[in-house]
Amino acid sequence: MKVPIIMLGSVTELQRYIGKSQLTEDLGGSLDYSHSRWLSHRTAIENFALMVKETAQTLQSFGTELAETELPNEVQSTSILLTAHTEKKDKMKEDMRLAIEQGHNILASITEPVTENPDYQLNQDQLDNQTTAERLLAQLNETETAFDEFWAKHQQKLEQCLQLRHFEQNFREVRAALDIVSERLSAFTDVGNSCSHVEHILKDLETVEKARVLVSEGDRFIQSKHYAVDSILPKCNELQHLCDAFTTETDKRKNLLNKSLELHSLLEKSMKWCDDGIYLLASQPVDKCQSQDGAESALQEIEKFLDTGADNKIEELNKICKEYEPILNQELMEHVQKVFQKQESMQEMFQKRQVSLKKLAAKQTRPVQPVAPRPEAFVKSPLCVHLPVFSSDTFFFFHFLFQGEMSEMQQSRSGSVMDDEENLAVLRRHVINELIETERAYVDELLCVLEGYAAEMDNPLMMHLMSPGLQNKKDILFGNMEEIYHFHNRIFVRELENYIEYPELVGRCFLERMEDFQIYEKYCQNKPRSESLWRQFSDSVFFQECQRKLDHKLSLDSYLLKPVQRITKYQLLLKEMLKYSKNCEGAEDLQEALTSILGILKAVNDSMHQIAITGYDGNLNELGKLLMQGSFSVWTDHKKGHSKVKDLARFKPMQRHLFLHEKAVLFCKKREENGEGYEKAPSYSYKHSLNMTAVGITENVKGDAKKFEIWYNAREEVYIIQAPTLEIKATWVKEIRKVLTSQLQAYREASQHRTLEQTHSLPLPASSCTSPSRNQTRNLKKLEERKTYPTSPEGYILPKYPEKGKGWTKTSHSLDASEENDGWSSAEDPLNSSDAEEEVVGGGGEMKLPRGWRDWNGPHHHHHHP
Repeated sequence: MKVPIIMLGSVTELQRYIGKSQLTEDLGGSLDYSHSRWLSHRTAIENFALMVKETAQTLQSFGTELAETELPNEVQSTSILLTAHTEKKDKMKEDMRLAIEQGHNILASITEPVTENPDYQLNQDQLDNQTTAERLLAQLNETETAFDEFWAKHQQKLEQCLQLRHFEQNFREVRAALDIVSERLSAFTDVGNSCSHVEHILKDLETVEKARVLVSEGDRFIQSKHYAVDSILPKCNELQHLCDAFTTETDKRKNLLNKSLELHSLLEKSMKWCDDGIYLLASQPVDKCQSQDGAESALQEIEKFLDTGADNKIEELNKICKEYEPILNQELMEHVQKVFQKQESMQEMFQKRQVSLKKLAAKQTRPVQPVAPRPEAFVKSPLCVHLPVFSSDTFFFFHFLFQGEMSEMQQSRSGSVMDDEENLAVLRRHVINELIETERAYVDELLCVLEGYAAEMDNPLMMHLMSPGLQNKKDILFGNMEEIYHFHNRIFVRELENYIEYPELVGRCFLERMEDFQIYEKYCQNKPRSESLWRQFSDSVFFQECQRKLDHKLSLDSYLLKPVQRITKYQLLLKEMLKYSKNCEGAEDLQEALTSILGILKAVNDSMHQIAITGYDGNLNELGKLLMQGSFSVWTDHKKGHSKVKDLARFKPMQRHLFLHEKAVLFCKKREENGEGYEKAPSYSYKHSLNMTAVGITENVKGDAKKFEIWYNAREEVYIIQAPTLEIKATWVKEIRKVLTSQLQAYREASQHRTLEQTHSLPLPASSCTSPSRNQTRNLKKLEERKTYPTSPEGYILPKYPEKGKGWTKTSHSLDASEENDGWSSAEDPLNSSDAEEEVVGGGGEMKLPRGWRDWNGPHHHHHHP
């Protein structure tokens, strides 16, 4: 074949043979063609076509894998499989999304010229590429849609499988529980022996409700066309049949149990009413009942209490027996009779008390005057109610009013239902549960504060919200709360949980950790500083943001009070536990733990007062342990001073707050502040102090049994102290006596040691030293003379009195001349005369026999009170 070949010399000649529309721009034509662009589009389309093919194959393989997967037979495996398949599906969907996104990008690149210029006409190659890309995208979308439909069915199948496995597991558990309860029901004859017991039995019957809920769940699966209907339906029918049979039987039992619950509630209300009545009788103040008004007031109190019996007591025993006849077995019948007997005994005691009070309500011709008790004289009633000691007249009144009743109370309580060990055990469990639950809640609250507030004070992201005055003040605001938290969280709550089965022994837990509770003293001492800082910055945005994050309704100051509330809560719980454990092994430990906790509370309270002392130059810690603190009326009578000043001071008391330390007693003036909260707490302005090495006391002062004397340096300074109550006076005198006794003992031991070692003698305060032996003797006798002696000769070592008829002379002690002739024991001194006081035993040269002992001549003398 001959092909003509034409040789062209220019582009113009080419255009004669081929039209411009068919030539590219570089040949002078108008055809829009870029070879590099064409290659790029074709390469992208080829790659996309390959991706579409591979994606379809991967989805097909995954679908086949899912379809051929065997469904597991238990819950956990099914749940794991569902999670694994879902994660793989999500990965496939992500790959699909990327492929579709790539296809759209290719299509957008092909049609880009049209996007930029709507009048542009695509050439044939571009149109072919566009058609190919659109076809591949449509194919990819169809594949995704098909996969989504397949996955929806597969996911539903897996979820139904998981539901089925849960249903089967619950069915096995409920079926086994029904078998147990049915077996128990077939042999069940009990009506319970208390409210809590009956409620426990009724709770056992709740298994049927669980079975019915499971049947309803199975019905829902069947209605939703579950794939395993053939497996679910028989199980539902079986449970339904068991529930119907069981319900018929349990309805009969439940009626009896509800009746039993009603009776036990009535019995417990009656027992509580009786116990409240007994407590009322024991706690009525005997001294106030002596007056006509007091007796009438006590009568009204009794009548008011008896009116509450209408809703709380058993009215008629026969009526109760008839009403509850179906459930009254022998044991329950005895229970009812005991409660009724206790109720009758208590009402009889009330009748006797009313008769006694009505007699006393009449006008008394001879009023009874109470007299001062000995310091350690307290009477304890069987219910641990503290009663004061009275004169002989009052004692007979007390004997007449209480003796018969108390013996009846003891008999009644010893045979009462509340002493039944099972009921007491239930009460003990209630207390230990409350103790442990509140302990856990307390630990959680402390952690919440430490994480939500304290830790946030160190958080750099919160610094911009914090006032400059708050920075670096975390230790002031929270004190040692973190130390308290670690003790309770790591140690105490875990140790308490060890006693949940033996609640009566929990006292040991407290005793073993009693030293650790000292951390509360440090926290309470810091509380005023913390409170002051809080009040200054309570409106801070920082605190508001912390509270918002924690979603607390109460602000921080409420939580900062938690440790103070907690340490006071323990003594209440220990009292409750002791009340229900009096005959148990751990009763002594409980009492000791209660005493120790109360001692810690006293120490905390005392230290809170001590840190409020202002104006003292020295270090309070050098004065030894703080033993007592309290407010008193004080009269002074100093040897040195103007007579008019002395007279004025003697009749006008000063109000002073005394702090008794091991080495000194401080006199302070109480000043009330005008702030709020802790800032309103009083402060104590220091006035003066007395060194305990030169202090003596006189226990009884004429005119007022609540007064005693503290004197200093052989009565150079004398302070008459009036206590608010006899008990407070007795406690202070006892404590001061212990300090002086310990000083005497220490001095004796030191003297003996120095004598044996033949060393230099001990220095004497405020006197010149002569020979070692003489100075030791003089100092020792001075210390002995500073001790107080009680007014009763029974049970105490008395000073050596002269033989009968010889009278009293100056002692032969080796005293300095100034002490022998100080004149404080003369009749001219009103504080030392027979009219001024009943007893003086001091550190001077002469001892006066107390009035009432002057003619005492041995143990046969019985005038105990002057």
